[in-house]
Amino acid sequence: MSDATKGTAVVTGASTGMGAIYAARLAKMGYDLIIVARNHNRLNQMASHITADSQRNVEVVAADLNDAGQLAALEMKLRHDASITLLVNNAGIGTHTPLVDSDVDQMTTMINLNVTALTRLTYAVVPGFISRGRGAIINIASIVGIAPEILNGVYGGSKAYVLAFSQSLHHELADKGIQVQVVLPSATATPFWDNGGLPLSQLDPEIVMKAEDMVDAALTGFLHGELITIPSLHDESRLQQWEQARQTVIQDFSHNIPAARYLGSQEK
Repeated sequence: MSDATKGTAVVTGASTGMGAIYAARLAKMGYDLIIVARNHNRLNQMASHITADSQRNVEVVAADLNDAGQLAALEMKLRHDASITLLVNNAGIGTHTPLVDSDVDQMTTMINLNVTALTRLTYAVVPGFISRGRGAIINIASIVGIAPEILNGVYGGSKAYVLAFSQSLHHELADKGIQVQVVLPSATATPFWDNGGLPLSQLDPEIVMKAEDMVDAALTGFLHGELITIPSLHDESRLQQWEQARQTVIQDFSHNIPAARYLGSQEK
């Protein structure tokens, strides 16, 4: 049943929300699937529905990516599966609670999932992608990656990592036949909000996008070859201007003496 032109897509955090929608959409696009989440029963139900609807092969992997042993087992599996052509790093958690009111152990758990697991799974698939000369990675970040003032600082920091990591991956891998996309959703109607302690009903509906619309827009950006996709940003020129400004300031970073504004202050 495998389609050689598509191969297998791995989707983490696939049991609910955007991950579940990604899995269903990718199957319709012709990918076989490996769907990963903690809820085995939910994954099995999804697999049955997706196979019936799309006729694609769906493999279920029940794993807690915050468990080092389970994460390592998944890494091993992905490293040795040559059918994999796409990794969707969707698994993640977040919170709106201010930094000083947050439990540091919970913040460490967030970092482990949002940063460490995403990084290790990427390392698991990239060597195979390079050797085969094809592959793609979709990393789900957030607009807080470039606007960390909006929500919890650790969450924003973890998503800023995902953005920077994706930009670096693109720089290193684009000429090796590997596509990288980083998606920055704004407020999206998923269990994220209830899980983080802020009911979705308390948000202004004018700023909340349906999860199906977010995923469909992101996949359109993926098919167009975008590196950074912000589905809710209507004026694309603003993103282009931001990137141009970033590239311009990068050119002025490296000099062998400090800037004039930092010279002579010790003499005062």
